[in-house]
Amino acid sequence: MKLDSIHHVAIIVSDYERSRNFYVGLLGFEVIRENYRKERGDYKLDLKLGDCELEIFGIPGSPKRPSYPEACGLRHLAFRVSDMDEAVSWLHGLGIETEPVRIDEFTQKRMTFFKDPDGLPLELHE
Repeated sequence: MKLDSIHHVAIIVSDYERSRNFYVGLLGFEVIRENYRKERGDYKLDLKLGDCELEIFGIPGSPKRPSYPEACGLRHLAFRVSDMDEAVSWLHGLGIETEPVRIDEFTQKRMTFFKDPDGLPLELHE
C-alpha cells in the first residue's frame, strides 16, 4: 500500500458558530457539507482549502485543549502562503493577532503563528 496525500484533519471546537465564522467567514474556507447530528447532539462541518479538507466537530461540553505544557496530539495546523507580509496584514485587518514573524531554523523560511477561537495554534509558513 502507498499513501497518496493527507485527505483531512479534524478538530473539535467549543463554540460551533464562532468557529464556523472564523474558518469560513474570516479565513475563507469553502463549505462542502454541514450537518447537525441529532443522535449525538453535535455539528459536523466539512471544509475545503486547496486540496485539503478540515472537519470541524461542534461538540458541546468538550474539555479544553491542553496547551502549556504542550500535550501529545495535534500540535498545530500550518498554511502555506506565498507572501508573508500580505498574509499577516490580511489577518490583522480581520482583527486576528499574530506572533512576530520569524525564520524557521530548519527551512530558513519565514513563519508566524495565530490562534483559532479555541486557542488552537495555526501557522503561516512561506
